[in-house]
Amino acid sequence: MSVRDINQLREQIVVYGKSLFDRGLTMGSSGNISVRLDDGGWLMTPTSACLGRLDPARITCMDREGRVLDGDKPTKESFLHMAMYGERPQSEAIVHLHSTHSVAVSCLPEIDPHDCIPPLTAYYVMRVGRLPLVPYHVPGDPSLGDAVKGLAGKHSAVLLANHGPVVAGKSLEAAVYATEELEETAKLFLLLRGQNPRCLTGEQVAELEARFPRD
Repeated sequence: MSVRDINQLREQIVVYGKSLFDRGLTMGSSGNISVRLDDGGWLMTPTSACLGRLDPARITCMDREGRVLDGDKPTKESFLHMAMYGERPQSEAIVHLHSTHSVAVSCLPEIDPHDCIPPLTAYYVMRVGRLPLVPYHVPGDPSLGDAVKGLAGKHSAVLLANHGPVVAGKSLEAAVYATEELEETAKLFLLLRGQNPRCLTGEQVAELEARFPRD
């Protein structure tokens, strides 16, 4: 991949990061974004960086071994991204946020840990699918990467208990859109609690999964 192509990806990360921040899907220095490069390396947002004020020149560029080639030190949650990429060779980008409604769902004691949010809408099924819950770990605990790795092969998105979602996609755009869809569906789920909502049937879910594969 040429330097020009890498710089274009850096600019895309800046644009999407600012969009997520400006709309309140992440706050402060929380959240991180990564993109897989053609040579097996990665671009990753730096540690303690605000997604709303990213500097493209400071976005971390790493080789396939995880060595920093350019930019600042990567996010301290880089191991989450590595765990997902290791199980999902088809995924080209990952977004991890502490988005309010998704985190709220992750704190509920009664949710199904194998599928945290029911299939309320077709677009949720198409962009996210089944969403398993990863048990709580202290932020930065490397064992959290192992827990994510155990689920990433079968799921393009996971929800970290009392923490937030980690979402992979076939492109940066796809990963961002899936993250946004997850947050909006989490909001719907919370609004509909206690209302016995009509969910999509198993047959309807199967039809969507067959017609609209995520990656």
